[in-house]
Amino acid sequence: MPIRVLSPQIASKIAAGEVTERPMSVVKELVENSLDAGATRISVEIKGGGIEYIRVTDNGVGIAEDEMAVAFERFATSKLVSDGDLESVGTFGFRGEALPSIAAVSRVTMVSRPQGEDSGIQVDLNAGSLIRKQQVGAAPGTSVTVRGLFHNLPARRKFLSSAASEATRVQSAVGRFALARPDVSFSLTVEARSQFVTNGSGSLREAMAAVYGADVAEAMLDIETQGRDDAPIQVGGLIGRPSLARSNRNHVTIYVNGRWVQNRSLTFALHEAYRGFLMERRFPIAVVSIVVPYEEVDVNVHPSKTEVRIRDEGRVFAALQRAVRETLTANLPVQELSTRHTMPSVGTAPADSRSFWPIPLPQDQATQDGATPGLPLQTDPVQPSQQPLIPHRALPALRVVGQIKTTYIAAEGPDGMYLIDQHAAHERVLFETIKEAARTGSPSVQGLMEPATVDLTPEQVEFVEAHRPSVKGLGFDLEEFGGTTFVLRGVPALLVSEDPPGALRDVLDMMAEGGGYESWEERAAYSLACHSAIRAGKVLTLRETEELVRQLEQCSQPHTCPHGRPTMIHLSQSRLEEEFGRRG
Repeated sequence: MPIRVLSPQIASKIAAGEVTERPMSVVKELVENSLDAGATRISVEIKGGGIEYIRVTDNGVGIAEDEMAVAFERFATSKLVSDGDLESVGTFGFRGEALPSIAAVSRVTMVSRPQGEDSGIQVDLNAGSLIRKQQVGAAPGTSVTVRGLFHNLPARRKFLSSAASEATRVQSAVGRFALARPDVSFSLTVEARSQFVTNGSGSLREAMAAVYGADVAEAMLDIETQGRDDAPIQVGGLIGRPSLARSNRNHVTIYVNGRWVQNRSLTFALHEAYRGFLMERRFPIAVVSIVVPYEEVDVNVHPSKTEVRIRDEGRVFAALQRAVRETLTANLPVQELSTRHTMPSVGTAPADSRSFWPIPLPQDQATQDGATPGLPLQTDPVQPSQQPLIPHRALPALRVVGQIKTTYIAAEGPDGMYLIDQHAAHERVLFETIKEAARTGSPSVQGLMEPATVDLTPEQVEFVEAHRPSVKGLGFDLEEFGGTTFVLRGVPALLVSEDPPGALRDVLDMMAEGGGYESWEERAAYSLACHSAIRAGKVLTLRETEELVRQLEQCSQPHTCPHGRPTMIHLSQSRLEEEFGRRG
């Protein structure tokens, strides 16, 4: 086949595949154009997840009449003059590919009125071809309407997600812009329903309240650090207290020179700054802005412009990590962390914990102590001498001796000593109990005395709507309240978290994230079990330890917790004799 130069139509469609991947990409490019035009007010409207309809309206400088049609030609841009400008790009757009790429795969109407003009100009395009151009009445600024995305590329359209999923991506993108530019008023409307509005006051905290909710915004910590050495690197923004931690990495947003970027090194730096402040498998909420000289950043890496290269990435890495760490240290002294008893780290007992070697308690005293949730006591407890001698499944019959450092249970077996991690063991018991209840559709629900309102992210709302029967099957009684707010009326009876809304959010995050488990039902069971299991540092009565060990013996996989950590270690009799010198 001979070599040919591609036609402009085919080249435009190829470029559209890089720039216009889905409705979110269209919204991103149009909002960036609005910001580059100096807009202080931007509204986004979508229908059908943005597949059927997108409109982005701004109050920017507008486009002159003789430039309207030119704007839809490939590589037409007002932001670059020479190749030297690529070395110091200070605008969002610069490639001149966004508008022609969008127009190539949709029907586009653009209306623009430059500041100072009496009327506006409207142009209509279909699949990249100009249909009409006319004078119309319009407000100052620009409005771009995109209809029937990929109507001329049905193969591409088939690969899009559901309308709800695409709408969720659009909401996330607009939210990131609102956090990047709190001085600009953003509004998002989905299916004629307002999702959020920011006031453009310039306050990042107020913008965050609109996107994440007032409770989250109020609990964030301010960071502001000037650059050191010779490189003027500035780090600012808001980072979450450890109490706001989430169960996945999706709540970290990093901007470089106002541009949202995906950079593994910077994300890792932020997570490392939280080391020692967060429990295992917990991740922070953060909105961090990094300012470096424009010439130090290469944004011309990919058409989407979300990937950037930083010349001295190590120095930026260190500046980010130092700023976050110093903020956490200044606002959360170590002594505050060590005095928290609500949820200590797994395997770590409070400073004042003591060894506890229980003795059989009178019946009335044991009742007063109360049973640990998830460990129902028998009215006629099984005495050690009555335990079966035949091993059940993988575990032998164990006789509980006592509790060590309020974290481990010491037990005697046929061949030596067993040390059981009470949190990991209870997690395994609850994990299998929750899975069985979800499978049979018979969860035990505990109604809340006072229903709680919970603000969910767009991703969480999408998951609830798509899997409502399964979420209810876990024991969560949810009711829509409006927008992304729900009313939580009941929770799984096994749940002992003091923050039911937080537990719900974590379960939804774990279900949606995936990775490492056979199904999202198992991920939900793991998260719920983690929230409900007894913690290290919890003093247990003898009857409670015996009941926990008995339940562990009934598990199908008693040796590990749901995420693979051992529930126990074994010191054989021969090992004990060897250590004590009883064997020659």
